[in-house]
Amino acid sequence: MMPTHAAATLPHSRPAPVHEHAWLAESTHNTSEGTVVYVRCAAGCGARRVDLQGPANVPASAVSKVVGR
Repeated sequence: MMPTHAAATLPHSRPAPVHEHAWLAESTHNTSEGTVVYVRCAAGCGARRVDLQGPANVPASAVSKVVGR
C-alpha cells in the first residue's frame, strides 16, 4: 500500500527558505494597456512574475501571482 504522504519522501519536496523577492526585468513589451514586464527573483530562487507598468507616474503592478519558489 502506498503511503498517504508520498511527497514527503522526495528530496526536492522541502520548502524553500523564505525571503523577500528582489525583482529583475527579463523582458518588456509595449501593449495598449501599458508595458508588460516579465520579472524574475534576483536571489535565484526561480520565482517569476508578470508586471504591468502604466503611465510613468504610477508604479508597476503585478498582474500574475508568483510562479516558482
